[in-house]
Amino acid sequence: MNLLSIKGLNQSYGTSHTLWDIDLEVSQGSRMCLMGRNGMGKTTLLKCVMGLLPVSTGTIGYMGTDLRSIPAEGRARLEIGYVPQGREIFPQLTVQENLAIGLTARKGNRRSIPSHVYELFPVLKDMLGRRGGDLSGGQQQQLAIGRALVLEPKLLILDEPTEGIQPNIIHEIGDIILKLNSEAGVTVLLVEQKLLFARRVASDFCILEKGRTVTNGKIEDLSDAEVRDHLAV
Repeated sequence: MNLLSIKGLNQSYGTSHTLWDIDLEVSQGSRMCLMGRNGMGKTTLLKCVMGLLPVSTGTIGYMGTDLRSIPAEGRARLEIGYVPQGREIFPQLTVQENLAIGLTARKGNRRSIPSHVYELFPVLKDMLGRRGGDLSGGQQQQLAIGRALVLEPKLLILDEPTEGIQPNIIHEIGDIILKLNSEAGVTVLLVEQKLLFARRVASDFCILEKGRTVTNGKIEDLSDAEVRDHLAV
């Protein structure tokens, strides 16, 4: 069963056509990794899914609903968690206040941070009173993921979660993604440049080149030739 189904998606910035007839199927319970060199349309595609960029043509189906009919602010209430590139936490707010912002977007009346967020990221519980801007890059990424998990999402979207982060935190984030997927059944869609991380964390891959899908499949079937042709810099 596909949780997210993108068909014939086209996107343009003014006269610049950025995404061309993208088809992408993300199965429930999978860990799909969007791959490709810089500037190939990966982040643009995620922003289209989240309603942050307009779509020219095509459909974005999520649990039987075409997301194009849902405003951007309503997509979080469909239990879609989004961690953007660069994290985009609020540096002047405390860790607790950053996490609480996630509560305003979730459906239902819950107004407390789910305990599993602190179980996954104990460092956040130790730093609730610190401002987000005072955290290290790795801690800020954990905060950004924690804020998305406050929604208790069915689909977690991560845009380059390892960017600018120290190796030990990268490994920890990989562990958490795998745990969320295996234990909580969270479906994951991520953009990732680090090949070793992608091979460890993803179950499936899709490579974009110049806004088009060039190949996709199971991550264990990603060949050295595909890496050389489409990912090597």
